[in-house]
Amino acid sequence: MILDTIKKRRSVYPNQFSDKTVEKWKIEQILEAANWAPTHRKTEPWRFKVVLGESQIKLGEFLAEKFKSTTPKFSDFKYNKIKTNPTKAGAVIAICMQRHETIPEWEEIAATAMAVQNLWLATQDLELGGYWSSPALIEYMGEFFDLKEGERCLGFFYLGYIETPSMERVPSSIRDKVEWL
Repeated sequence: MILDTIKKRRSVYPNQFSDKTVEKWKIEQILEAANWAPTHRKTEPWRFKVVLGESQIKLGEFLAEKFKSTTPKFSDFKYNKIKTNPTKAGAVIAICMQRHETIPEWEEIAATAMAVQNLWLATQDLELGGYWSSPALIEYMGEFFDLKEGERCLGFFYLGYIETPSMERVPSSIRDKVEWL
């Protein structure tokens, strides 16, 4: 049942991945699942940019140098973490949104987030791990990616084989979050 997959889904951080490369067919299957997300007026605003191999090194270098040039509080530790995180993943998928002016922006963001949820559930189903990161540096991604007019980056989905399992997640009761009228 889908509820079992939902309950098993976890955030798996780049330092928890093994060195094993994620097969292209698995990435394609994950992206296909994302493509089936609901969307208002069928705008399908989600866009994905798959970063592999040498491009992961370039992404890490770009992010680290952008951090260095924009932060008021530089830290060698954070610089090195930003630089190496993309290379620790089997793949990095940039999560982007193509804005359609006829739809409220929040609906386009919500549709893109639903696509990422589908992506994440497919990741779990394929026994991979993933993590959605939305660093402040995403505002500069138009300098790294060729973003189209109205397209913007909402974050990165780090994808890989799990070496170190994530801790069990036990959410608070749904009863505390629902009001019956």
